[in-house]
Amino acid sequence: LVSPGHPILIDKFLEDAIEVDVDAISDGTTTVVAGIMEHIEEAGIHSGDSACILPSLTISTPLLELIEKQTRMLAAELGVIGLMNIQYAIKNGTLYVLEVNPRASRTVPFVSKAIGVPLAKLATKVMLGKSLQELGFTQTIIPKHVSVKEAVFPFNRFPGVDIILGPEMKSTGEVMGIDYSFGLAFAKSQMATGFKMPTSGSVFISVHDCHKAGIVEVAGSLFQCGFKILATAGTAKYLNRSGIGAIPVNKVSEGRPHVVDFIKNGEIQMIINTSVGRKSSEDAYLIRHGALAYNIIYTTTLAGARALSEAAKALIEEDWGVCPLQEYYKK
Repeated sequence: LVSPGHPILIDKFLEDAIEVDVDAISDGTTTVVAGIMEHIEEAGIHSGDSACILPSLTISTPLLELIEKQTRMLAAELGVIGLMNIQYAIKNGTLYVLEVNPRASRTVPFVSKAIGVPLAKLATKVMLGKSLQELGFTQTIIPKHVSVKEAVFPFNRFPGVDIILGPEMKSTGEVMGIDYSFGLAFAKSQMATGFKMPTSGSVFISVHDCHKAGIVEVAGSLFQCGFKILATAGTAKYLNRSGIGAIPVNKVSEGRPHVVDFIKNGEIQMIINTSVGRKSSEDAYLIRHGALAYNIIYTTTLAGARALSEAAKALIEEDWGVCPLQEYYKK
């Protein structure tokens, strides 16, 4: 029973919302938004575990302007001197404030490298009395290149832990990828985590019923890029009805040869496996751990699947390479 001795906390949740991280710096008079990062995974996935993009790719200009305005107002109201971080969510065109942190966040090194400005150094000088005007940093920098921050997970050291993402942070590190297109930047971020980004082979898809309509576009893009599409019976049936030639593969519970056999035999190069809620089936658990054991790139979210398909397409269709950060700052 709810009572003064046994209180409960009731939170309002936003489903299918876009999460946004904002790092800003203020001297008490002037506030500059250093970076507006759009999360790839939906709001609800811990911000430390979600990949993010800078600059934003899908948020409208009016909403970006509103985010900047709200950030400046919050900095002024809180009297921030130095760095601050705000987490927003966007749902149906409405902006929600999730958290306001009057401190530096884990994204500061990423934003600093993305825009070419040493934010920690500037913030230290601001806290010692310098103004942003004196330091020459008074406007938001919108880079021409795309930067992607990706989380690094220690799942290979904890074989009993399910790798599905949720509100609890599971990552222990971060990497970033930079290029002039989102697809290539995201592909580089995946390579930096230690996964091999495939440009051919087979993709295994098994998604929850509520994700089947959304996975059609992803599967279609991968199919057009030349990938063979393997799927569990229900997902394969849905994809075939949508005009995508998917080959059904047994779940572990349906007998051999099953999907984990395909993984062990090196017949699958990418895995898309989504679940809803905290619990998932034993089959889904075994699939995800097969991916981990054999170092196969995987995603457990629909948004992550879209990003992987764009990355694979970019690697196939675009020329890419590696150059010093300073070369990006010059352009």
